[in-house]
Amino acid sequence: MKKKSKSRKAIITILVLGFLAFVACAAFYFMTYLRPNSVAGAKAINIYRATDYAGLLDSLEKSGAVRNMASFKFVAKQNKLSENFKPGHYELKGGLNNKQIERVFARGWQTPVKLIVRSNVRDLGKMSAQLARQLEADSTEIATALQDRQIMESHGFNRYTYLAMFIPDTYEVYWTVTPLQLLDRLKKEYDAFWNESRVNKARAAGLTREQAMTLASIVIEETKYEPEMPTIAGVYINRLKKGMLLQADPTVKYAVNDPALRRILNVHLQVDSPYNTYKHPGLPPGPITTPTKAAIDAVLNYQHHDYLYFCAHESFNGQHRFARNLSEHMDNARRFHAAMNAREKSK
Repeated sequence: MKKKSKSRKAIITILVLGFLAFVACAAFYFMTYLRPNSVAGAKAINIYRATDYAGLLDSLEKSGAVRNMASFKFVAKQNKLSENFKPGHYELKGGLNNKQIERVFARGWQTPVKLIVRSNVRDLGKMSAQLARQLEADSTEIATALQDRQIMESHGFNRYTYLAMFIPDTYEVYWTVTPLQLLDRLKKEYDAFWNESRVNKARAAGLTREQAMTLASIVIEETKYEPEMPTIAGVYINRLKKGMLLQADPTVKYAVNDPALRRILNVHLQVDSPYNTYKHPGLPPGPITTPTKAAIDAVLNYQHHDYLYFCAHESFNGQHRFARNLSEHMDNARRFHAAMNAREKSK
C-alpha cells in the first residue's frame, strides 16, 4: 500500500510540476511573443540603406516605439532579423507584439511618405535637392538621374523641357523609391494630369503640353494673383498669334540668372540666350520654373480679349493695368515708374 501511495504522490508531483512548467512556458511565450509591445500612437523610424543591425536597434530604442527592448531583441535574434531587415520608412502603430514588429522590418512593410513637388522650382538641380530632402536617396543620385539624357528622352522630354514633367502636388511614395522609379511615377502623374480635356484646350490655343507648361511658368512669374492669370495668359496668346515678341521680363531674369532683379535695363535685354524673349520670337525652349496647377489651367482657359500689353499697377498691389495698344501701355508704364521713383526716394 505504501508503494502505491508513494507512486501516486510521485505521479501527482510530476503532473503538478509539468503543469507549472507549462504555465511558465505559456506565460513566457505570451509575454515575449503575444503581448503588445509597441506603444500607442504611430512612431516613425527611418532605416537607411547604410544602417547596420545595431543602428536599427538603436533607432528603434530612441524612437520610443517599443516598451520592452529586451524581449524584442530576443524575438529578433530567434528570427535572425539581423540578416534580413529592409531599409525604409516605418510607422509602428500601437498594439503590435514582438513578432509583428519583427515582421515589419524583415518584410519591408513600409509606410508611404507624402512627397511634395513644389511650384516655383527654377531648375533641375534645385528640383533634385528639393526631392532628396524628402527621400532616402541623396541629391547626387537624384541629380544624376534628372540629368540623364536617355531617361529624359524615354519620358518624351529634353534638357530644356524636362522641368515641365514635375506637376506640383503631394504624392504618396515609398521613402526608399529609387530615382528612376520616382521619375517613372512622376511621368505617370504628368500623363494623368494632361487628360483629354486639357490636351484639347492646349491644342485649341495652338500649344503643345510642354509649351503650355512653359507659358504657365511665365504667367506664374508675372503674378501670384490667380484671378488675373487668365488675363495675362491671354495677352501672351494674342502676341504669339500676331507673331509679336513676347517681351516677358521673367524670361530675361531667367536668362541672366537673377530672379531678384527689380528693374530690367537695356543691358539685360542684350543677353544672348534662347530664354530672352526680347530677342527671340515665340516661347523660350522650356519652363523657367515649375508652375502651379492654377497657372497651367489659366493658360488653358485663357481670357479672350484684345489686350497686347500689361504693366504692374502703380499701387503695388500685385495686380496689373492692361492695354490694347502701345500708347495706352506707355501711359500705364509712366504711372508705374513714377510711383517706383517716388517709393525709392522715400527710403
